[in-house]
Amino acid sequence: MTRTQIQLPDETLARAKKVCEMREISLAELARRGLEYILSVYAPATDTQREWQPPKPRKLGWKGLSDAELKLEAQKTNTEVALTQRRKK
Repeated sequence: MTRTQIQLPDETLARAKKVCEMREISLAELARRGLEYILSVYAPATDTQREWQPPKPRKLGWKGLSDAELKLEAQKTNTEVALTQRRKK
């Protein structure tokens, strides 16, 4: 094991000591358990991990429109949509 020092705010140290008293463990044991928990929650970073990329788009169930037609519909302004609806009436 390696010895190390940490700096804690007074309030945090007081709360930690209360937990140690209740659990009947040392402050070092509390710190070890806390660090082990945090390390288990966060995935370990590896050299093989690539830079984050957004997920690839997926089909959302639009039937009857191609991807290009759907893109055109999505890019229409409110004015263009209103004009299209008036023409249909």
